Amino acid sequence: MAVSTRLLLAILYSAFLLSAANAYREYPVQQGQHGQRSIPLTQAQQCRLQRLTGSQPSQRIESEGGFTDLWDENEEQFQCVGVAPMRNVIRQNSLSLPNFHPMPRLVYIEQGRGLISVINPGCAETFQSQTFQAGRMTGEERGQSRGNDQHQKVHRIRQGDVVAIPAGAAHWCYNDGEEELVAVSINDLNHRSNQLDQNFRAFYLAGGVQEISGRQIGVGKQSTQKFQNIFRAFNTELMAEAFNIPVEIVRKMQEEQDERGLIINVREGMSMIRADEEEEEFEGGSQRGQQWWAEVTGNGLEENICTMKIRTNMDTQRRADIYSRQAGKIKHVNCQKFPILRDMDMSASKGTLYPNALMSPHWSVNGHSIIYVQRGDAQVQVVDNTGQQVMNDRVNQGEMFVVPQYYASTVKAGQNGFEFAVFRTSSQPMNSQLAGYTSVIRAMPIEVLTNAYQISPNEAQRLKMNRGGESFLLSPQRKSF
Repeated sequence: MAVSTRLLLAILYSAFLLSAANAYREYPVQQGQHGQRSIPLTQAQQCRLQRLTGSQPSQRIESEGGFTDLWDENEEQFQCVGVAPMRNVIRQNSLSLPNFHPMPRLVYIEQGRGLISVINPGCAETFQSQTFQAGRMTGEERGQSRGNDQHQKVHRIRQGDVVAIPAGAAHWCYNDGEEELVAVSINDLNHRSNQLDQNFRAFYLAGGVQEISGRQIGVGKQSTQKFQNIFRAFNTELMAEAFNIPVEIVRKMQEEQDERGLIINVREGMSMIRADEEEEEFEGGSQRGQQWWAEVTGNGLEENICTMKIRTNMDTQRRADIYSRQAGKIKHVNCQKFPILRDMDMSASKGTLYPNALMSPHWSVNGHSIIYVQRGDAQVQVVDNTGQQVMNDRVNQGEMFVVPQYYASTVKAGQNGFEFAVFRTSSQPMNSQLAGYTSVIRAMPIEVLTNAYQISPNEAQRLKMNRGGESFLLSPQRKSF
């Protein structure tokens, strides 16, 4: 009976996803080749940017097991691209409490290691582990619980990982490493799954904080956030009946005096067995999890939500997608490498520019870019369609800035180099370059360039060819012309 119910829920959930995807393809598309970002922009969301700059978090939520930094989604540059950035710092032996949100979230693990589970509706609990803790149960209770805890997959995460969390999927994260776990995230408020508004929301299943507010330096808009355990508002007796448990347990779930925050200490540690090495699937569970729904991805391979990969690593890729011995390297994660990104319509990159190296002036054809500075510093210039410079600033470690779709930009690394992570609002982003081997300038006839810029044929030839075989990443040039 339980299996039939789960199967029915899974079929209904998959039908909902498919019908939603088909329905939104009929709408006029704001951006993105898959029609994902089809919500029309309101006047408040339109990109009327006067200035871009490196931005620091505007709020910090302190918890007993760490803290959460929030950038202000009402800041002009984030409002323009429709995202809400955040950073979670989880201390050793601490747990980020279960929550879900109405928009997809792409997470980059900047530091540390831990465990995460992303729980998809309708999927079978195909993994098992012994998670009881000595001293908290009687001998009879331990005997009843030993080896009987089935759950959805728990994933090992570590530095350099990109983790995809779909809209509406409950998730939790535990730091079992030897250092702080730092996770930088982008929430895509403009994604079609978010039918509420452009305010960031997270629905917590435990813990919570009182209403907090903060003001970003240099920005006049006030922002307010409130995160609370949703169980607190339900009727106690009704929840006891729904779970078929004593009222006393529900009251503990609804604890109003819980001041631990959103990240809590696990004082005796967790005995969770990590899924990728030690957990085992109980017999028959995997088949049930795989039967409920399969889809054909763009490359023709069968994938399903229950078994779809939710993490990949950008630090251990054998080869960079773009590499220059003199300038640096860039690694991309898009929907071709990471199929779950296709529905989320997001992607990520990890880049390193060597000291004084440049990134070719370019624009993004099909999405916005949100750049997080991991190490070093760089000079960034961004130009809009009116030919005005909207950014000419040096960005430093821990800052975040935006380059909107079609805005032309370039980056020059500082003396100590520049290491960064990029989040994009397209699952398969494309750039068009202005300088280098694959640039639009090189693709133009010399006569077009001589007339456009009023230069000689020899000067036009140098304009086209002086970067030789270099492409997106450009080495520092010591020659003077």
